[in-house]
Amino acid sequence: MRLRSVQLAMRFIVPLAVVLALFGYFAIPWMESFTVRWFVRDLDTRSQFVSSTLQQPLLTYLEEKSPRRINEMFNRAIQDERLYALGFCDTDGKLLYKTNTYPLSLGCWQNQDSEGKTNPVVRLPQGPVHVSSKELVQDGVGVGRLVLVHDMSFIERRSEDTKKYITGLFAALACIISLITVLVAQLSWRGWVNGVRAMLRGELLPQSTHATPPEMAPLASDLRALLYEYNRDQPGAAGNNQAWDADTLKSLLRRELAGDEILVVSNREPYIHVATPEGVQVQRPASGLVTAVEAVMRACSGTWIAHGAGSADRATVDRNDHVPVPPENPSYTLRRVWLSKEEEQGYYYGFANEGLWPLCHIAHVRPVFRSSDWEEYVKVNQRFADAVIREARSDNPVVLIQDYHFALLPRMVRAVLPKATIITFWHIPWPNPESFGICPWREEILDGMLGSTILGFHTPFHRKNFLDTVDRYLETRIETEASTVSYGNQLTQVEHYPISIAWPEPVPGEPDAAASHAQVRHALGLPADHLLGIGVDRLDYTKGIVERFQAVERMLELHPHMVGRFTFVQIAAPTRSSLDEYQNFEARVRGLAQRINQRFSRDSYVPIILKAEHHGQDQLRPYFRAAQVCSVTSLHDGMNLVAKEFIAARDDEQGVLVLSQFTGAARELHEALIVNPYHIEQGAEALYRALTMPADEQGERMRSMRRRVRDFNVYRWAGRMLMDAARLRQRERVMSRIGSLSQDKFKRQAP
Repeated sequence: MRLRSVQLAMRFIVPLAVVLALFGYFAIPWMESFTVRWFVRDLDTRSQFVSSTLQQPLLTYLEEKSPRRINEMFNRAIQDERLYALGFCDTDGKLLYKTNTYPLSLGCWQNQDSEGKTNPVVRLPQGPVHVSSKELVQDGVGVGRLVLVHDMSFIERRSEDTKKYITGLFAALACIISLITVLVAQLSWRGWVNGVRAMLRGELLPQSTHATPPEMAPLASDLRALLYEYNRDQPGAAGNNQAWDADTLKSLLRRELAGDEILVVSNREPYIHVATPEGVQVQRPASGLVTAVEAVMRACSGTWIAHGAGSADRATVDRNDHVPVPPENPSYTLRRVWLSKEEEQGYYYGFANEGLWPLCHIAHVRPVFRSSDWEEYVKVNQRFADAVIREARSDNPVVLIQDYHFALLPRMVRAVLPKATIITFWHIPWPNPESFGICPWREEILDGMLGSTILGFHTPFHRKNFLDTVDRYLETRIETEASTVSYGNQLTQVEHYPISIAWPEPVPGEPDAAASHAQVRHALGLPADHLLGIGVDRLDYTKGIVERFQAVERMLELHPHMVGRFTFVQIAAPTRSSLDEYQNFEARVRGLAQRINQRFSRDSYVPIILKAEHHGQDQLRPYFRAAQVCSVTSLHDGMNLVAKEFIAARDDEQGVLVLSQFTGAARELHEALIVNPYHIEQGAEALYRALTMPADEQGERMRSMRRRVRDFNVYRWAGRMLMDAARLRQRERVMSRIGSLSQDKFKRQAP
């Protein structure tokens, strides 16, 4: 039987090998020719740029009859490793000026050969060169031609490298295809169909509560590893080949942004001082933004500007409204901005959270826009802009503006600090142009955001929505391939930077997962073998808490043997409690939990434990480590860091993540059980599948997700943005230096 399988496999392998060999035989010369043509076009463009740059000073020096200056300019120009030689011919075809490297055999080179065809490539004894010429005209009269000679030896080297890579690629493809073909021949027909069907659904294991067939497991494991390596090696991802941590980020800052000042602006502060009967206590707000950015600030130092909202915040700042944080080990400065109740109501609760928040999340809550709220929003944005300007110690700081509370801030800062590098990151989704058009001040918001140097979103989808919105409502020039927007004589780079978390360091003395499992159940009054689910969110209508509870209820209906064996713990930090929508939502959540508990309760057992109170990270970690399943069912979310925090906490490589398809995290964490939160039965089956999933499958999924979250952490997220910022700052410095030199030269030449 095994011999027959091998013979069957060979019937596929031999034709595939022949086809690949023939394809490679014809593809390699074509690729080489294509590469040469591509580089020739690039050199044509480069020649036009160089000749345009040299034209004006050359005409000036010709008019002055200054051979020394012409030769000096030519010699400076050929310091570029690709520009090999320069020459100038008069209208009679006489070579008047040239560099020492200029090939005499070229003479006054003509763009066309004897047959009238253009061929810029000339083969000399020392190798091929690219030759182009530009007619110089002054006051409508031709004065001669500038001849440029570029070295093309680097093209031959790259062509050889291309051949090697393509040959290696085809060899690798042949090996991989052969391996897969052999495996296919050994799989049963049923197992193969189920496996492929699961892969087409976007997973790597069949959607079944039964154990994976042993002949399918190696294929799934290999594919996971290949996809992981492929994602790691994607071009354009910053720092693919290095591990990112706080030290790596510090090293980047020292190397690329040495001495540059970094300011962060957000509405929510990373530390809140609260007055209690026991004295002033420090709290960390429940916010994915704070979790991500605070880890970056610990690595970067600098100043964080935020709204001071704690009852003891004023009592803990100095005369400049500064307080060093973190309290236990200060590493950066928190600068607090004070708002009146009216300002907070209009700017934060009104325009930001009754207007922009539901507008961008499309969570079936109608946005509310009031002129009075808009006026407060503008006023508060200006106040934060004034704080940035006062805190800036130079005229070109790096300013990281966080989220939808400050859409106008980039333009306001740009007006006073035009040299600043402003990075705005939009942490929530960006809707389609039609939805965003609801906002009465859409043009003002877009204009404010385009004051940014770099504008970041979580996903390519949100980035595309923003570009489409700008194209719809503003007169701009958008370069889709470069992802840039030219508006008001300024260029804004629009990119996607998927945010993440700081990979946690080992906690000294922390109990292992088994101990956390027992401790949490003991604290909740549950048996040691009780099944546990966990959800951690702010009490917000976009988080899908109602749909999550309905899925729990439906799961207990479909699988009644789970009643008394499974409890779902929902930790929901209250937020924006002064708004009617949030008050109504909290009442609905509490009412639904009470109804489900009344329906399924037995003695002391309840299926849902609702903890509507704030929990710090150190309090959440034991729950993550103790639960069999974590449910993240947001109706719309930019990323959702709770999913990644759960994965990071599972050093035992167990536990299952149920994840909404409408989160940014779903585009990265493919090994989670992806669900549509509006589909209650699908959510219920995902919960049951998670609770009954074999340990081996849990481990395989969790290991893959942990590798991804560990490698693509918050430091890589910040590093990518800061590396892009450093590149743009360097370009600005070079352009400024060139402009300064040009002005100096003009002044020297002026009478």
